[in-house]
Amino acid sequence: MDKRAAGILMPITSLPSEYGIGCFSKSAYDFVDWLKEAGQSYWQILPLGPTSYGDSPYQSFSTFAGNPYFISLKALVEEGVLTKEDCDKVSWGRRADSVDYEKIYKGRYKLLRKAYENSNISENPDYQRFVAENNWWLSDYALFMAVKDQFGGVEWTKWAEDIRLRWSNAMDYYRRELYFDIEFQQYLQYQFYRQWNQLKTYANERGIQLIGDIPIYVSMDSADAWAHPELFQLDGDNVPLAVAGCPPDGFSADGQLWGNPLYRWNYHRETGYQWWISRLAHCFRLYDVVRIDHFRGFDEYYSIPYGETSAVNGHWEKGPGIDLFRKVEQALGWKQVIAEDLGYVTDSVRRLVQESGFPGMKVLEFAFDSRDSGCANDYLPHNYIENSVAYTGTHDNETLAGWWKSITPEEQKMVRDYLCDQYTPQSKLGKSLISLILRSRSALCVIPMQDYMGLDNRSRINKPSTVGTNWKWRLAESDLTEGLKQEIRSMTLRYGRMNWS
Repeated sequence: MDKRAAGILMPITSLPSEYGIGCFSKSAYDFVDWLKEAGQSYWQILPLGPTSYGDSPYQSFSTFAGNPYFISLKALVEEGVLTKEDCDKVSWGRRADSVDYEKIYKGRYKLLRKAYENSNISENPDYQRFVAENNWWLSDYALFMAVKDQFGGVEWTKWAEDIRLRWSNAMDYYRRELYFDIEFQQYLQYQFYRQWNQLKTYANERGIQLIGDIPIYVSMDSADAWAHPELFQLDGDNVPLAVAGCPPDGFSADGQLWGNPLYRWNYHRETGYQWWISRLAHCFRLYDVVRIDHFRGFDEYYSIPYGETSAVNGHWEKGPGIDLFRKVEQALGWKQVIAEDLGYVTDSVRRLVQESGFPGMKVLEFAFDSRDSGCANDYLPHNYIENSVAYTGTHDNETLAGWWKSITPEEQKMVRDYLCDQYTPQSKLGKSLISLILRSRSALCVIPMQDYMGLDNRSRINKPSTVGTNWKWRLAESDLTEGLKQEIRSMTLRYGRMNWS
């Protein structure tokens, strides 16, 4: 990030699509073109892994696999392994502006299985090459998903003891018995990565860089935890000793209980952080820039005793610190990382971010919100440093319009005083707030699509510690208007962030 630039945050799921969820279809390519014409240099997305209970991309069955929901069905029709009639028979939900995950789960996997059965994939040399090159993670993942289906989808900690503990005779048995189910899972990953790489190449050729997002933790119900329990704080029966979360703050009196297994950092240190090096190397093949969620967990992590019903009784423990990132840089060279350093930031977290050289995040909403227990002054745009990425909000925050309605009259007055603007109508104030960070010193500004569109909290992506209503918002093709594009382009140009002639 050596020059001022701008980007837009929007998940793949939010793209328009006739088959219920955003994917790597023509609409993704059209959005890349739209971004370029709007003067943007970056497209930030959410994690691409296969989702589990709650549909959260931050709770995935694998840290290496891709989500089969994103495979373009139209591309499979063009290949001849599906027909349009096959796709049209499926019910994708009643609302084009929202993802119905239950219908997606029930409908899409049947189609993908049919595509696999029609593919004769085992004879495809590209597929064979993909499987061989990715065997180091794909073998365990494909077996994990096949066995999970065999056991009715329950978490692996409830499987039969022999396969739960990976006894060699059980591993051999399931590999034989579930051969075609395993190959199906490998086929899905082949299609995912083939289509994603095509989209990434298209974006890069047009000057759009992709910002990926990875959670610091992995899900307990994942191929990673099943295949490599030694990486995590688990007992001899692979039951967690403690789990991840964050403490109570102004937004949540009980804190947040995420439930992810914590890392056994001594083991990672002793092995030269090889798993982390492999993980990040994989990420940098997928993305141009990687945002690491909950970066402060590398300095100190919040440990909650397993079995607790809230995060109240947790405590802080020391993480690996800068040692991890020095080892990563030695192995991979310098890479572009965004450190998500939000929340209660201590001096030691600030030192870690500074030592790493990675840009931290600045979120405008936090500057004026008394519920934030961090240092609000850090988030005032006049205090932003060049080596930072500025946002109005993130996927975890209210939309800008929703946030404005939720803050107190006193906080609203504080915003208007900061803007020196007591007269702009509330409906127009969003653009004024966006312009605050666009003209800041931050090298990169990323604006959620909903904020440019002026949408309220009905279009919010996620409300932390809740399930059932998150990750659903979608664009309509008609939302990407010429007027909106030109407005974004003008603002980007005005504040010196457009890198197109």
